[in-house]
Amino acid sequence: MNEPKLLYKNTLESESDVADWIAEGPVNVKSVSIDGKNTIELSSGGGLNDHFTFWCPEKFPSRIRITWEFSPIAEPGLAMLFFGAAPAAPEFGDLSIFSPSLARRNGAYPQYHSSDIRTLHISYFRRRWEDERVFHTCNLRKSPGFHLVAQGADPLPPVEDARGAFYRIEVVKDEENVRFSINDLPLFEWVDDDGKTGPVVGDGAIGFRQMAPMVARYRNLEVWAL
Repeated sequence: MNEPKLLYKNTLESESDVADWIAEGPVNVKSVSIDGKNTIELSSGGGLNDHFTFWCPEKFPSRIRITWEFSPIAEPGLAMLFFGAAPAAPEFGDLSIFSPSLARRNGAYPQYHSSDIRTLHISYFRRRWEDERVFHTCNLRKSPGFHLVAQGADPLPPVEDARGAFYRIEVVKDEENVRFSINDLPLFEWVDDDGKTGPVVGDGAIGFRQMAPMVARYRNLEVWAL
């Protein structure tokens, strides 16, 4: 068995650490000091309906483990991870999702779940709308098509109780097998099905999404090959 290989590491301490990331929608990035250590803080640079996606510029294989630390600072809002993002149509071949041949994206959610990219996405801090706040869940969706394919309980506390704490989030994508956990607590597992919801999602990009007016902090992003 092959040993896991570190493909990408980013401490996410300062604006310079994400200078080459691709922003879709208005993203404010600033570095803040927490107990003598710096971390980046993300928020929308627009109004209540100006959400954003912030993409890591790398392309990753279909067998990876993604980990990062997350701290909610202000709500309401929503936090999400896209992974395995690539052009949906076979004719685009190995083109990047950032190719000008694809439809333009500016952070509006339908451009990601029902357009010309295929991706998996986990929403893990769903506090934007009232119905999300009264019953906390983590949702896994597959696109294109907005398919809700797995769901688990959300153990993250509200901002006032989190008090700036960081939570370690892990996503494992082993080809068609997906596992999700927070602070080593397993929340759901799912097997991608080639047919009911379209072809199995393979390799591709990863990106953080936030819905305004949420403010959140991120640090210690790592992507490992399985």
